Amino acid sequence: MSDTTPPPQDFAATVEQLETIVERLESGELSLEDALTAFEQGVRLTRDAQQRLDSAELKVRALSEDSEGRLNVAPFAGPDDPKDAAEDDSKETPPW
Repeated sequence: MSDTTPPPQDFAATVEQLETIVERLESGELSLEDALTAFEQGVRLTRDAQQRLDSAELKVRALSEDSEGRLNVAPFAGPDDPKDAAEDDSKETPPW
């Protein structure tokens, strides 16, 4: 096993890699040694993903706090919100 850490990847790639590891483990075709190695890699990736989520949550909280340190919570207006339908329909829809 190598002590070098791979370069950081984006969160989606980490999740995709975790899904691949789970599929390999669930297949039952790995030897005990290979399964253990895959499991260890999965644990490392899970910890990395959780650390990224925790960091993102802290950033969102910091950006969402008012001057007194309270969370500034506002309802999210989704695409099916009646208020949006009453507005001008000529607006472009974002790609997401």
